Amino acid sequence: MENNTYPHTDIRKLKGVGEKRAEQFLSLGVDSVDALLRFYPRAYEDWSNPTPIFETREQEKYCIRAKVSTPVVKRRANSGIMLFETNVYDSTGAVKILIFNNKYAAAKLIVGHEYLFYGTITENYGTKQMLSPQIEESNTKARIRPIYRTKQKMTSRYIESTIEKALRATYEYIEDPIPRSIISKYDLYPLKTALLEIHFPSNMERMQKARERFIFEELLLLQLGLRLIRDGNRGTTKVKCQNDFSDEFFSLLPFTPTNAQVRATKEAVGDLMSGTLMNRLLQGDVGSGKTMVSAALAYTMAKNGYQSAIMAPTEILAMQHFETMKKFFAGTDIKVELLTGNVKGAKRAEVIEGLKDGSVAFAVGTHALISDGTEFKSLGLVMTDEQHRFGVRQRAKLAEKGEGTHILVMSATPIPRTLALAIYGELDVSIIDELPKGRVPIETYKIDGGKRERAYNYIKKHLDEGRQGYIVCPLVNEGETDDLISATEYYENIRKGAFRDYKVGLLHGQMKAEEKAVVMEQFLKGEIQLLVATVVIEVGVDVPNAAIMLIENAERFGLSQLHQLRGRVGRGQYKSTCILLSDSRSEMTKSRLGIMCETTDGFRLANKDLELRGPGDFIGQRQHGLPELHIADMTEDMSILEEVGYVANEILKADPTLSLKENESLKDATMRMFERLET
Repeated sequence: MENNTYPHTDIRKLKGVGEKRAEQFLSLGVDSVDALLRFYPRAYEDWSNPTPIFETREQEKYCIRAKVSTPVVKRRANSGIMLFETNVYDSTGAVKILIFNNKYAAAKLIVGHEYLFYGTITENYGTKQMLSPQIEESNTKARIRPIYRTKQKMTSRYIESTIEKALRATYEYIEDPIPRSIISKYDLYPLKTALLEIHFPSNMERMQKARERFIFEELLLLQLGLRLIRDGNRGTTKVKCQNDFSDEFFSLLPFTPTNAQVRATKEAVGDLMSGTLMNRLLQGDVGSGKTMVSAALAYTMAKNGYQSAIMAPTEILAMQHFETMKKFFAGTDIKVELLTGNVKGAKRAEVIEGLKDGSVAFAVGTHALISDGTEFKSLGLVMTDEQHRFGVRQRAKLAEKGEGTHILVMSATPIPRTLALAIYGELDVSIIDELPKGRVPIETYKIDGGKRERAYNYIKKHLDEGRQGYIVCPLVNEGETDDLISATEYYENIRKGAFRDYKVGLLHGQMKAEEKAVVMEQFLKGEIQLLVATVVIEVGVDVPNAAIMLIENAERFGLSQLHQLRGRVGRGQYKSTCILLSDSRSEMTKSRLGIMCETTDGFRLANKDLELRGPGDFIGQRQHGLPELHIADMTEDMSILEEVGYVANEILKADPTLSLKENESLKDATMRMFERLET
């Protein structure tokens, strides 16, 4: 193979890898020598230090060194499988070896000879057993063996030997993408050492140190790539506001904005007036007033002659935004229209024509906004709500409806700042960390199933006083999980039972858009008193008269999701209550639900959720817009992720475009990580 082209060499150039093998490697995502060397083991077998039989424990894997004490006996099991049995021993004890359907492995076992056996120890009536172990001659070089993910007819041992060949062929040509100064400062293994120790570790400690180096590298490349994208997105644009009309908008409001709302608005308006493209994340707790900020920006854009659009993930949320925006813009000359899949016929044609000729200054909608038939005359600002529910490409497709369009993405899922900067590294971040004055705190209680009837009576008390309420269930259809009551089944039970004297409705994600719209309208008008729903109500449903919520199987939800759900009540003037029902005895569950009862601070809950569950809930579909991670896990490697954020800033502060000689390999590796997103 041509060593000087490493690491871009096609894997077919590697000796012993033909077309068939190359296809198998390709199915594993391995197309080059570099990809092969970075195809990390999924596990390891430690053959380096055999365990005395006496010290082995049931249901754990071991390597033992033992002699065969009895001839191999062949018999057919009840299932028809051919079974081979023998006994082996060392100076501390004995184990029965059972081999299934492998006469070749059984045939090489000779009484009195010593072998290495690797497998899981079980016990049967006090006798230790090892089922179908791997077997090696006792003089085999003792070492830790890598185990690789496999497909088709490719074995882990074949991958191991191919990686060994690749390392020998390319070792002297391997270039480390991480500069020496960082390797030294953060006590990382150089790349060559790390490759040897992750594939063929001297011991488990050195393997772990190699693994940490690759996690560091992968997260560093991720952070550098996102920051370079962010800086690239800060290109110039002709969409430049000449005047700030946000104060004028604030003067139209029947309330005084919070300091945090004003600050976030001014940060974004500064972008809109800069002549540089805005790419900003606006995040804030439930009810913190992000919608008002987006309205202030749309008002400023309209007064400067540009159109704005806000895209929501569901029809319910889009309708909610539309109703809110109509109130904000009442009495102004700014025309706001709704565009969703449910807007049809003459009305749809009217809205589309208004966007095209510019008479509609502000469009609120769903994915209908990015359909091919939708054109804008002067789109200058696009906003997406609950950004984690959209892929990056959907956001970009809406922005492409204009030229040099500013972008604001919003999320009501509080994210710890470190994590927000890590997973939204290509965006500037504004945080609304203050709730409007006069909000009545929501009281939260945890109960078990034994108190369900009392909870029902408490809900009825609220309904009798003219309030409305929710009961949230985690599933839609009966039978999805046997121990959970589905929303549809639950609805039927309480409609005919405990709440037969009340108007009960049902709302879930599998209903058609038209059906959902009808139910929500009935609930908004008060025609439905109690709404049984799934997490479809998690985002954006705003019914000021709703003052009571019961969440069934509360342990099934993350803290941030529970907080979002709880935020559907307490949106009006009435004292509100959220009841968390769970029969779980898990200490972690008790701790998590206890925190919910202690605080309504979304950022405190987010930090606790991050501590207890990792960042999976926060990342969600955001992962669709990130390169695939092969070894790093943002659920487990938060400490490294935080450290790497500082390193990326340090590097880019000294070399904003990674153009210095020492950063050539680093830039190349970063570009290659992100180039797959373009395909």
